[in-house]
Amino acid sequence: MNDKLRIESRLAQIGSQEDPATGAVNYPIYQSTAFRHPRLGQSTGFDYIRTKNPTRSVLECAAAELESGDVAFACSSGMAALQTIFAYFSQGDHLIVSLDLYGGTYRMLERIMSRFGVTASYVDTNDLEALEAVRRENTKAVFIETPTNPLMMITDIEAVCTWAKPHGLLTIVDNTLLTPYFQRPLELGADIIIHSATKYLGGHNDVLAGLIVTKGEALSQEMAILHNSIGAVLSPSDSYQLMRGMKTLALRMERHESNALAIARHLKEHPAIAEVYHPGLSDHPGYEIQRRQSSGNTGIFSFKVKNAAYVEPILRHIKLIAFAESLGGVESLMTYPAIQTHADIPAEIRDAVGVDDRLLRFSVGVEHVDDLISDLDQALEAARAEIETAAGLEG
Repeated sequence: MNDKLRIESRLAQIGSQEDPATGAVNYPIYQSTAFRHPRLGQSTGFDYIRTKNPTRSVLECAAAELESGDVAFACSSGMAALQTIFAYFSQGDHLIVSLDLYGGTYRMLERIMSRFGVTASYVDTNDLEALEAVRRENTKAVFIETPTNPLMMITDIEAVCTWAKPHGLLTIVDNTLLTPYFQRPLELGADIIIHSATKYLGGHNDVLAGLIVTKGEALSQEMAILHNSIGAVLSPSDSYQLMRGMKTLALRMERHESNALAIARHLKEHPAIAEVYHPGLSDHPGYEIQRRQSSGNTGIFSFKVKNAAYVEPILRHIKLIAFAESLGGVESLMTYPAIQTHADIPAEIRDAVGVDDRLLRFSVGVEHVDDLISDLDQALEAARAEIETAAGLEG
């Protein structure tokens, strides 16, 4: 596709010009698991579905282009993408990882990769002195979430990459929350991008997928071997579904961003709320870094209620907003990280970071912002009334 086109046009046109034989503006689903060879020693470029599939290839080419990468690999889930990346490392290797981390990534490192002798140190990756303090001779990579999930901590990607490269370290960035529409870490010096494409890229809570994007010929070739050998590849039908979701990414991210920021500002003034974690708020410690390295903000943020007793009635009384895990879909979801997405992280680590029993994470959808605010307000009011009634009865 023409790389001079703006990203909105490139997203909308994914797959629309890839089938010249028929002129189909939606690239077809090639369900075949095997492909004929013209003759001995010749191939159409497609041999077996695990290695390469036409529908998946169109998706992968689009993902690589959007992230300014060389090659992309579509996986059967975000965790499958993570496993494929971690398989690049060998026994005895050490990784430096963001402190505020998605629970599934922590589980993968501590329960699975540790069995194979891969270890990790968890630090504030925006603190270069902290990075240097935990670096070892066997350190091979820095794994960054920015913004982090759920506390929305921001890492200066370019600064970390500048520090990592002289030490021969790869920089891996989880770009799930901002997507290439708002942030492109490879342009800032990163080597590998990972997405839980189930989230904003798919965007409709209806497809499970992961994406890896790499920069550099040798790294891309090795990742291709791992992708094919591990075999956790995305199916043709899910590849099509993901492409369809990505066509509207620009429209959705704009609405997610504006809704989330408006609601974060509203909650910041609410008497029941102690803290709001959103990098678009001017008092967020990562505000200036976020503005410098990204063109916008994600649609999720977290907030703490002043009293943990508010949590259960809030989750019970929300109506338009669903009490459900995951994020990034058009429907608004609210999650309680301490017992859901981050349950695998030990309580002492969660508490030290700030993922405590007062924290709620809100994935803001594309509904009308006034309806979402009204739903939150009525749930907070119902929670307040219940707590006051209970206190009166006890008194």
